[in-house]
Amino acid sequence: MKTAQKHLLISSLMVGLLTTLAGCDKKPTETPAASAAAVSSASVETAVASPAVAACDGTAPSGDLTAVRIEAANTTRTEPGLFEGPVWIKDSLYFSDFVFSTGFPSRIQKLDANGVVTTVIEDSGSNGLAVDKDGFILAGTHKHKSLSRFNPETGERSSVVEQFNGNVFNSPNDLAIAKDGTIYFTDPAFQRDAAPGGQEKTAIYRVATDGTVTVVDDTISNPNGVSLSPNEDVLYVAGGGDQGVLRAYPIVDGIPQAGKDLAQISVPDGMTVDCLGNIYVTEHSVRRLRVITPTGEQIAQATTDANITNAAFGGADGKTLYLTGAGSLWKIELNITGSAY
Repeated sequence: MKTAQKHLLISSLMVGLLTTLAGCDKKPTETPAASAAAVSSASVETAVASPAVAACDGTAPSGDLTAVRIEAANTTRTEPGLFEGPVWIKDSLYFSDFVFSTGFPSRIQKLDANGVVTTVIEDSGSNGLAVDKDGFILAGTHKHKSLSRFNPETGERSSVVEQFNGNVFNSPNDLAIAKDGTIYFTDPAFQRDAAPGGQEKTAIYRVATDGTVTVVDDTISNPNGVSLSPNEDVLYVAGGGDQGVLRAYPIVDGIPQAGKDLAQISVPDGMTVDCLGNIYVTEHSVRRLRVITPTGEQIAQATTDANITNAAFGGADGKTLYLTGAGSLWKIELNITGSAY
């Protein structure tokens, strides 16, 4: 549920948080690919400041931005919940819609170009969404404690990865996919806690194209939003709760290296990136979107009228930033394209 954990605790609807942070012994091949250990500013900044992809359409935003509520997106629900994991596929915005009752029942909905919302996959058990090269939806599914792959036309589900070190995951949340098919995802303990049979620590994972799973970092408490830079040479992750962080991991030969904190983020949730490499990170209960450069400078911000969860670029020209939140959707018209999830 991302940093909606704070909301759930207030609502007394959150199942227990992760209760033990004791490290687990790992085989050499399962040693974290990166830790939060400090690295030289020069090495990280060289990576995060590398040129963005050549085909970048537009200019970066600045100052105060206006988030406009999409009224047609309001659904008729009888209990509180969240919209999450927006992803733009073809000509529509897909997103998870879950409520706070036992098990956090979730479905995948679609907002079409006419502003009409329809349910495309019932009982998906999903949170964060992405789209692969074949047009299938990849999802962090708290219901199955795994990554899942959905056919958006039929709703058929298959499992991508279910375990690490012989145990299921906790509550797979957000994910990012590299062009070669490598997947990065966060596994906090929000909708489904560590017990029974979950991981001892919340962590960021890398799933190689051959299915091998390794830990990127297990030092961020409840890691949440995750994105790749346009050139896929930096992995960004936000997490840590009330006094959270946005952390950058340079990627060398396909492997994330030790990370560096770029900015402090209050109750960080989801994120996306534009084609210049700027990071759009949401602060859940603060109800704010912040736009941060690859070197950690804030250049723009926007506020919402309800708790915010995630962000994705879409629209006819790819320059509309969509935001999801507490039963709400918003949009911000920009002059730049970005990631579809």
